[in-house]
Amino acid sequence: MDHDIEVREIAPGDWDAIVALEAGAYADCALSEDRAALESRAAASPATCFVLVRRVRLAGYVLALPYPRFRFPDLSQAEDSVFHSPNLHLHDLVVAREERGRGLARRLLRQLTATARSRQFERISLISVEDSRPFWSARGFEPHPEIPLPESYGTSAVYMSRALTDGAGR
Repeated sequence: MDHDIEVREIAPGDWDAIVALEAGAYADCALSEDRAALESRAAASPATCFVLVRRVRLAGYVLALPYPRFRFPDLSQAEDSVFHSPNLHLHDLVVAREERGRGLARRLLRQLTATARSRQFERISLISVEDSRPFWSARGFEPHPEIPLPESYGTSAVYMSRALTDGAGR
């Protein structure tokens, strides 16, 4: 267990680092969003959005917000509504490239799952991008290839979801 890790809600001073991590993760595949869009996702549900700090450096984040099942945010615009839904949509989970392979994404997912359960969400959904489907499948997310996705999410994107009643914390 790495004792130099803290997972906490996003603070106002975290946004420069979040924007930099997001750009580093998605700029090459044209999935990057602007700061206003990212901040709007967190503003829609601050209690389900987190940063991971490792050795006093922001090393990852997760943005999740209530969204109706089989629906998802538009990458080109900020959120303008807050949904009340039993489905929590994991919009983005990023770990800094140099920190990958340490189980930090799983740690963020465990935090999100525990929070979602405590807030009585029934499901978590996401859109798997950039060939991340095996990671999500290994954590109990099932694909829904019948859900059409806009081209903005990329050609390999697939909507996935998982019930929270399965007891898996993975």
